[in-house]
Amino acid sequence: MNASGPSNPTGTALDEGSMVSTSVACVILSLSFLVGAPGNLLVIWTILKHIKLRSHTVVLILHLAVADLLVLVTLPLWIYSLASSWIFGNATCKALSYIINVCMYSSVFLITIMSIERYVAICYPLKMLGWKGLGMLYKCLGVMWFVSFLLGIPALLIHYVDVTDDGTLQCTFEMYTSVNQELFCLCLESSVGFVIPFSILAISYCQVATQLKQPHSTTKQKSIVLISSVVVAFALLWLPHHILNVIDVITLSTENSKQDFRDHFVLIAGALVFISSSVNPVLYAFAAQNFQGGLRRSGFVKLFLDIASNSLKAKENSKVQHIITHTEV
Repeated sequence: MNASGPSNPTGTALDEGSMVSTSVACVILSLSFLVGAPGNLLVIWTILKHIKLRSHTVVLILHLAVADLLVLVTLPLWIYSLASSWIFGNATCKALSYIINVCMYSSVFLITIMSIERYVAICYPLKMLGWKGLGMLYKCLGVMWFVSFLLGIPALLIHYVDVTDDGTLQCTFEMYTSVNQELFCLCLESSVGFVIPFSILAISYCQVATQLKQPHSTTKQKSIVLISSVVVAFALLWLPHHILNVIDVITLSTENSKQDFRDHFVLIAGALVFISSSVNPVLYAFAAQNFQGGLRRSGFVKLFLDIASNSLKAKENSKVQHIITHTEV
């Protein structure tokens, strides 16, 4: 997605408003790195070290943490670029833009798969009999990563380094060959990366919310609340970026010039996107408090173990229900 590199993408001189937005963006990115990088590392380490019997949800959380971490480790370079200039070369600019785009697509796809898996497990538990092992999930993940790698290719083509009006080098300039190409890229990004996935999420969670009105275990409800929080946070943090995309599509379609106010908000919207990669460990930590009463490693272990065991119990219950149904027939 074209959220990569929250630098000055228009090449306009930095006026007072741009300087303020740049400073705010640097603060947001710094906090995202300081919180998100060690947080996602802790999630990955906890699952790999302590969770031997992994459920579908835990595997998806692991892949999501990896995708988020790959995005966050690029932040020191972007922060330096915002504060000074881009000194890392054109190849690095394209490579990092590609990595960020791939991981951003994979994140929204992983959250969508996670929500669909919870929807099927709760609303159609017998269907989970076909997902007894992790083989089908790994095939889905393979396809998901492959599609993400393909969707990230435009970042290699349109991002490059150039000199801004204030004389500094910056990455993430978007060089389109035509207006139609720009419209296509913007519509593809917002439809595949936001509108379609979150339409699926909205339908899934409406059904899940209805089903949860019936008696369920407290643990299962905690698991649903956790995943729902991840979805809501992702939607809210990505919304400003896609609103700007819609504004760009409208201005391009009507052949109007882009509004100056957009330049002041694009840095903030881009920085908020990076928060989405750092917020998940915080949500896991708060969920872990329900088990251990503190933001400790043992709370993380208990949280993921509980999610894994809950998913496995749900599958066993589905199997028993399936056997009972066929016996009665």
